[in-house]
Amino acid sequence: MRTVSVSEMQELDRRAIEGFGIPSIILMENAGRSVSSIAIDMLGCASEKKVAVFCGIGNNGGDGFVVSRYLAGQRVAVSVYIIGEKAQVKNDAGINLNILEKMDIKIQEISSPVTLHADLIIDAIFGIGLNGKVKEPQMSIITDLNKRDCPILSIDVPSGLDADSGEVSGEAIKAKKTVTMQFPKKGFYINKGPEHVGEVVTVDIGIPGEICAA
Repeated sequence: MRTVSVSEMQELDRRAIEGFGIPSIILMENAGRSVSSIAIDMLGCASEKKVAVFCGIGNNGGDGFVVSRYLAGQRVAVSVYIIGEKAQVKNDAGINLNILEKMDIKIQEISSPVTLHADLIIDAIFGIGLNGKVKEPQMSIITDLNKRDCPILSIDVPSGLDADSGEVSGEAIKAKKTVTMQFPKKGFYINKGPEHVGEVVTVDIGIPGEICAA
């Protein structure tokens, strides 16, 4: 099984965008749509189920916004929690947030743990982009989510897990399932990685085979 480092995955993305002209927002759309399908499978039946999506302000959060849109289209009751301010969300993630704001979806900015009742939690806080130790308020929110009697689906990488080393600095999501993009990451299988990733599902987000085979 092939695994990749953070820098290798970023290079695959770069080559797809710059070399093949694939807009980055298309890759985000493909990722979010794939994750939403797996989330529906985890729920068993979409109707009347509740999903809480915790989003950061970067691209992982953008994936979470796409997932939220698709789940809402399947009549799932979706609540979106942004750790930070909406105004901080830019570029592709910002476009997808703007779409959500035009839909009948609860979106809330948070800076601490929240009271929630959900059948599934989706982790779109950091993903592969974590750099350094998890700080507040993310640390308290992740700690709280791990204590809940509710399965967590992580997008790409459980937030707080170093995708290269498999180490945790501060706190990291303990996922029931991790849906990762294109290739599993090296850190999933070493050190503390196996304690946090749960079942790993790899999805194709549309990076051309010529790049992936290189």
